[in-house]
Amino acid sequence: MNHSLRVAGKLFIIILMISILLTGCALLPNIVASTAQESIRGSSANDTVTISREEYERFQRYAELDELLQIVEAYYYQSPDVDAMIENAERGLLYALEDPYTYYYNPKQFAEMWEENEGEYAGVGIQLMGSYETFLCVITRVFEGSPAFAAGLRKGDILTMVDDLEVTAYTIQEAVNIMRGEIGKTVDVQVRRNEEFLEFTLTRAKIHINWVSSCMLDDFIGYIVLYEFSGDCSDRFIEQLDELLEAGAKCLIMDLRDNPGGWVNDAVRVADIFLPEATLTYMEDRMGYREYVKTTAGTLDIPMVVIVNENSASASEIITGALQDYGRAVVVGTKSFGKGVVQRMMGVGTQGAGVQVTSSEYFTPNGNRVHKVGITPDIEIAMPEDDATVYQLGDMTDVQLKAAYDAAVELLKAED
Repeated sequence: MNHSLRVAGKLFIIILMISILLTGCALLPNIVASTAQESIRGSSANDTVTISREEYERFQRYAELDELLQIVEAYYYQSPDVDAMIENAERGLLYALEDPYTYYYNPKQFAEMWEENEGEYAGVGIQLMGSYETFLCVITRVFEGSPAFAAGLRKGDILTMVDDLEVTAYTIQEAVNIMRGEIGKTVDVQVRRNEEFLEFTLTRAKIHINWVSSCMLDDFIGYIVLYEFSGDCSDRFIEQLDELLEAGAKCLIMDLRDNPGGWVNDAVRVADIFLPEATLTYMEDRMGYREYVKTTAGTLDIPMVVIVNENSASASEIITGALQDYGRAVVVGTKSFGKGVVQRMMGVGTQGAGVQVTSSEYFTPNGNRVHKVGITPDIEIAMPEDDATVYQLGDMTDVQLKAAYDAAVELLKAED
């Protein structure tokens, strides 16, 4: 079974879908248990099946769900949508984990998720971060040229409603699913800005995502922004890094602010540029099993500064933590988000559905916990309170970028 690691955020147990279980439960009236043989035996002529006792006992656990379904089918005053009932039962199964990073995708949503990872999708053009402490969902990026940008939504707005859905960290994926959809159709959203609630009607459009931006800040200091570890971000990062080096960069500022993370493989590929052959991170599951993620020998020995903030999460924290542990970069900004758990993505069933499940916790190479802790910068500096400025690339009035630039200047002086 194919699956992928995500720290987004996305060691995985196989989820037995309730729809399959319900199908199995429907067979229970024809099953007879045999304690002597520890199995269920029968004849195909009598429309019976043979399963192990373990399978039989597992089906028994879900018999009540099938009973509920049969009651609805028999007595509900309208013809029920059984497929919708089963899908919501599947969602409820995962919802009970009370983990905002574990959720179910129906086939349409699973396909759309992969479309977004390729850098293009139909939606409104915002990026969200859900807090496991406040359970609020904050807009961390508004894509230029998107419906959200045109309507006046801002980074820092708290998303409170999407159509009739109340948005929390636990319903964030449902909110995303609603905001995606047919181009030209509208969706209503409500945000809280300071103490004011604002409502917008947005028309879905094709959204184009740029993963990386860069520029030279002066003759020797290159600046590169990595927005998310998705799509072809590592290829674009390498291309733009090469352009900065060709332009004369002797020191690099890597900006990971508001980067929510993404795919582990992309983080490894970026880290490979700067780190020797070493442990990038290790993941530990509930049984204590550790899986080590290694880098290969990097060849670019250039002074580095990394900028993070309270929305830098998962894969961003993996790279930042490793660069900090190895003394490879100076970290500037504010304490990172603290999403130190890993999800596995994989398909379920036969119709194209999928699931994302938190499978392990990750740690920095020195064994530092990240989850609900975050990474503390070497140089702490916060943005001015209530600063909603949309800074242009390389704008030195951005106080965190200015602090990073000053740190880079000091690194260059130390090299001389």
